[in-house]
Amino acid sequence: MITMNFLTKEKENENFLKYRKNISSLKKDIEDTCRNSGRSPEDITIIAATKYVGPEGVALVYRLGINDFGENRSDELTNKKKAISGDSRWHFIGHLQTRKAKIVVPLVKYIHSIDSLKTLEKVGKEAKKINKIQKVLIEVNISGEQTKYGLDMNQVGSFISDSLEIKNIEIKGFMTMAPYTDDIKHVRKIFRNLRLLKEEMSRSFTGLDLSELSMGMSNDFQVAIEEGATMIRVGSNIFK
Repeated sequence: MITMNFLTKEKENENFLKYRKNISSLKKDIEDTCRNSGRSPEDITIIAATKYVGPEGVALVYRLGINDFGENRSDELTNKKKAISGDSRWHFIGHLQTRKAKIVVPLVKYIHSIDSLKTLEKVGKEAKKINKIQKVLIEVNISGEQTKYGLDMNQVGSFISDSLEIKNIEIKGFMTMAPYTDDIKHVRKIFRNLRLLKEEMSRSFTGLDLSELSMGMSNDFQVAIEEGATMIRVGSNIFK
């Protein structure tokens, strides 16, 4: 039993050092990218994607100064959120099933994956129960891939118009995922189109603060930052 505890502590220390190195490297990459594109690193929120790590890993990364965490699965949120407290902020970044809204809404600051009025109405109802204004992002399928969730670009304007009657929600911007490809020009075009869509919708809906762009993951966050991302969802670059 003593040996097992020792090994557990040893593994924790090993992971702590690994995550510290990864985060330092990630922040340097962000700083370099921002410098080259005339942006400030302070404008970029690093969201540690926790899909493939347990509560222990979340707690270690929080100790290293990461405050924002993103989870894809509603049933994992509770345990992982319990691992940390203080000023941590949770984001739901996976596809949200309507029946799971009652679990997710009390736990997160942002829901990144809204692409259905039915789901948005349910989110509003659950938020009203706890006297909360739930911040959400509209997921847009810029790439047109059949395997991805999200609205078509030409649906977004009418979606926002229809959502204005829903109480207890606040649309803060947009989210998209680029395809996994080595074609950087294609990836850049997708991120740029989401930024242009955000600018168009901001002109059309002047009463809304559509300032957030959640785009970019471990393999393409630099291109996303160059094209205007304010939130990047990074998992393997932190926890690998």
